Amino acid sequence: MAALLEVKDLSVAYGKVEAVHKVSLSVTEGTIVSVIGPNGAGKTTLLAALMGTLAAHGDIRYRNEAIGSLSVEQRVGGGLVLVPEKRDLFASMTVADNLELGAFARARRGDRDIARTLDDVYARFPRLQERRAQLAGTLSGGERQMLALGRALMSKPKLLMLDEPSLGLAPLVVREIFNIVSALKATGVSILLVEQNARAALQVSDYGYVLETGELALEGPSVELASNPKVAATYLGQGAGDGAARNALDGASPRAG
Repeated sequence: MAALLEVKDLSVAYGKVEAVHKVSLSVTEGTIVSVIGPNGAGKTTLLAALMGTLAAHGDIRYRNEAIGSLSVEQRVGGGLVLVPEKRDLFASMTVADNLELGAFARARRGDRDIARTLDDVYARFPRLQERRAQLAGTLSGGERQMLALGRALMSKPKLLMLDEPSLGLAPLVVREIFNIVSALKATGVSILLVEQNARAALQVSDYGYVLETGELALEGPSVELASNPKVAATYLGQGAGDGAARNALDGASPRAG
């Protein structure tokens, strides 16, 4: 299938400090791609550059068109949507109002299908429908993450970028969130997932990249990355002598760095 997003030699610097160095990755249509790595590896910076909130050098092609010069609004209008790590909800507004704001760009274009999308979001997140009149600031952590996902879906994204969706959530809620993320692929939404929870990310994704100190260290099909000795020992809490590591596959290709 065609690449929905193609990134080549992307670099991002804060002053003289380079946070992301010549990163290349792609997201094929209809797939979930994960980027894992430790805190401070540059994962959030990478997403900010793709979204256009940080200046970057390199080539970013979305739907086979260069988008490096496009504004954030133009990227959102084209179906590229980010759910940030902090979720950025409007705490003093209701759940329903937050969801409606997610479709703001569509409303400006005169899209008449917004009500159907809202019904779909409520069907996917019944808890949001139950709390539609509740202020977003009073929701639990898991409910706030569901609202952030629901608001993003209101814009009908083609590529959904998720920044640490499991951050700060209890294990049972994390499992629920990742089940939702996995189910989204069936709707035709492609997903770029950035996560410190490597185990959960690799379980739901088709392909993965390991980002370390701003550079790609490994990449490969997720099932093979999960069996790679380095990944197992560093990110999955398994020693080099564990069965998963001993049965490592060769599909995870080492990258420069």
